[in-house]
Amino acid sequence: MKSFILQIVIVVLIFNMVSCVRESSMLSADSSETPNFQLLDLSYQPRDLLVADTSNPSIIYFFAPWCSVCRFSMDNLQNLYQRNPDVNIVAVALDFKDKQEVQQFVERMGLEFPILLGNQQVKQAYKVSAYPSYYVLDEQQQIQHKSMGYSTELGLYLRSL
Repeated sequence: MKSFILQIVIVVLIFNMVSCVRESSMLSADSSETPNFQLLDLSYQPRDLLVADTSNPSIIYFFAPWCSVCRFSMDNLQNLYQRNPDVNIVAVALDFKDKQEVQQFVERMGLEFPILLGNQQVKQAYKVSAYPSYYVLDEQQQIQHKSMGYSTELGLYLRSL
């Protein structure tokens, strides 16, 4: 029994170390200013990446429509959006072929939160190196948390508090 517990502790430590190394390439919480871009939504309407409602925290979620982990994570993000109107959520599609690919992904997943069409400039500014990646911003639009990979609804919610 002791060796089983030790193995679990070792696996958890390794997982945390790998997560820290992967996330170290992302923007840091002490970044002087969170980058803002004007991007097109799925109706080709221009929209600011940073939400205008700064009375609540925000999640900026970067995904690719071909990403299998993104498909599993998106349900959690959609549930958070439906259950917590006090959290602003914006998803940014990157590395897609065309708008149709993104539109089909959004329809298949039943997503209701805003989806923006990103580009290489956004990807570089936010230092997105894997999908999904996301940032949680406070009411002053400063980065409070960042993460990469699968996230549960509870994990997303707790980071947004």
